[in-house]
Amino acid sequence: MIYFDHNATTPLHPAAREAWLAANETLIGNPSSPHRVGARADAALSAARQKLAAILGCDALDIVWTSGATESNNAVLTHAARTLASDAEIWVSAIEHPSVLAPARHHFGERLRLMPVTRAGVLDLDWLETELKKRRPGLVALMAANNETGALQPWSEALALCRSRGVTFFCDAVQWIGKLPSRGLGACDFISGSAHKFGGPKGVGFLKCPAKGRVEPLLLGGPQEEGRRAGTENVPGVLAMLAALEAREAAMTAMAPLENRRSDFERTLLAALPSVEIVGATVPRLWNTVMALMPEADCQQRWVVKLDKAGIAVSTGSACASGKEAPSHVLGAMGYSPAEAARALRFSSSPETSASDWDGLLGALKRVAADVTKG
Repeated sequence: MIYFDHNATTPLHPAAREAWLAANETLIGNPSSPHRVGARADAALSAARQKLAAILGCDALDIVWTSGATESNNAVLTHAARTLASDAEIWVSAIEHPSVLAPARHHFGERLRLMPVTRAGVLDLDWLETELKKRRPGLVALMAANNETGALQPWSEALALCRSRGVTFFCDAVQWIGKLPSRGLGACDFISGSAHKFGGPKGVGFLKCPAKGRVEPLLLGGPQEEGRRAGTENVPGVLAMLAALEAREAAMTAMAPLENRRSDFERTLLAALPSVEIVGATVPRLWNTVMALMPEADCQQRWVVKLDKAGIAVSTGSACASGKEAPSHVLGAMGYSPAEAARALRFSSSPETSASDWDGLLGALKRVAADVTKG
């Protein structure tokens, strides 16, 4: 099977597997326990905190270990709901992941304002700058890179605008981390990350919090993580996550040329199937991500099923509700119709994806296209 769904989850990196096994064998204690076995586990967590802080460019005490980005994102919105004024608005980009949008709607309802994006899927910075001159929201949330289209968001520019107005800035960096350099992300007030998106294990992630002020915990029942997140920390998971991230960061220079493979694939695909549209083709995107509107068929799931039978794993890139594919809210925010969004397939690679893998994907797409569009 050729795997092109790395934006959904990634295989465990060898360095992460080694770190996880070693931690399970040697660091068996609860980090909160007072004996030496617990102290060794706590020291390992502290060392990992220092390493992640150095990668992000923040203080180690800003880091909170979590079960993943969904928990981290919910924690940020819960904190905002508990600490902002009762009439405060929050502004969230219309293309955020559901783990940001759902808690934002839950906690803020009509006080949630969706920030528009361009047809290419990038936040409209002019809109943000103009609106910030009129009013001051309690929080602005903008992801670093979109999980469906791969479009890179102007998070650094948005951060600067928010900082100039004294507005808290939250960035879901799940798709950015491990694919692009993480240095500088630590300047954001809140940053969320998830290990399994860059070769770490599932079930562990982190939240970078503001250096000053109390963070209201989502999980209660213990003093762990300086009172910001109750529950015994996943020491093997954290160490495996850091091992994977360090490996990815060390190989970052080698990832830059991989954009050429994606571009070559897109050119060849468009030549073979002229009715295909590459979403966000005019803006910088993650080197590993292609979202394509394929030729019309009776349903996009037919593409996925037939490609799966051909030995290629891909995604539609849209959320699933009640067992049926729902139109992508990301494509809807970009101005695509439900019928257009229903043609979307997402291909997402890893540094280990070879040129022959891309060729295999292209060949399968041409064969499936001949089948699903006939008649």
